[in-house]
Amino acid sequence: METIWFALLALVLSTYVVLDGFDLGAGMLHLFVAKTEKERQQVLRSIGPVWDGNEVWLLASGGTMFLAFPHLLATALSGFYLPIMLVLWLLLFRGLSIELRHQVHDRMWTALWDALLFLSSGLLIVLLGAALGNVVRGVTFEPEGHFFAPLWTHFGVQAPVGALDWYTILVALEAVVVLGLHGALWLGWRTDAEVQERAATLAGRLWWGALGGALACTAASLFVQPRLLENIGERPSVWLAVAPASALLAIPWLLRRGRRRHAFFASALHIYGLLGAAALSLYPWLLPGTSPETGLTIESAKTGAYSLGIGLVWWLPGMLLVLVCQRFVYTRMPEVFSIDDDVEH
Repeated sequence: METIWFALLALVLSTYVVLDGFDLGAGMLHLFVAKTEKERQQVLRSIGPVWDGNEVWLLASGGTMFLAFPHLLATALSGFYLPIMLVLWLLLFRGLSIELRHQVHDRMWTALWDALLFLSSGLLIVLLGAALGNVVRGVTFEPEGHFFAPLWTHFGVQAPVGALDWYTILVALEAVVVLGLHGALWLGWRTDAEVQERAATLAGRLWWGALGGALACTAASLFVQPRLLENIGERPSVWLAVAPASALLAIPWLLRRGRRRHAFFASALHIYGLLGAAALSLYPWLLPGTSPETGLTIESAKTGAYSLGIGLVWWLPGMLLVLVCQRFVYTRMPEVFSIDDDVEH
């Protein structure tokens, strides 16, 4: 049962990154692909109906941890206190920047919220990437089984480690490129005119960074976390994630043929593959320690057998309701948000 919950947690977290990733990427890129007020409104309209619904998957991830692995949730919330507080503030500013910029028709007002959307979206991606780097690298546990991660220590990967070091920064930069590519492909699919062309051009450039970064992060991960090689040797099923991750290679071919929708879904598949490979390589570890004998596994972090069973009974219909609601929203969005639409927000 705990293995099922591990798989569900990985799936929900990956879905959050895929769905909220494109609107974070679009928010980070909007100052580069949109040069006029109408173009910026066009970008915001493309993510306006879905950005808050996409964040539901972040709440679902926390709920899944609470149901199945409460010890992981409690330990991570206290250990990553500083980064989590930064994430909460950035989520707040991102939401405010989307909802408040159109409330006052003033150039300074809109410029302020445009800048905050760019900064909050970009920094959220950096922190999400750094969080993944911390999970793969591991944290420095105290003898009593807890940890506290400062923002940084010596920028090395040997204990004691902080939330930021050369490895987690490398993963964070790769996250910026991958989700920037994801957002550019969304805009290339869902917008038209100049924004679409600039987004497609930017996507072509970001693709090279995503490819090189994936190779660099893979090599660095195998160096930083020896458990990965051990687990890959014991479970060849990890290689199953290579197929979806390799969807990245199809993106340039799809863009050249004008299949922008398919290119976006190839990007989503690539992200699922990367995160799936990380989860399969770490299993059964949920949060490894920098020392081989420390860390949280699915066994040490799980709740009781009854709670795992009854939690699944409630979790499945809850997630089904989320899927139905999101399908309703996505299917009623226009295929393309045109620059000529006479809609302000």
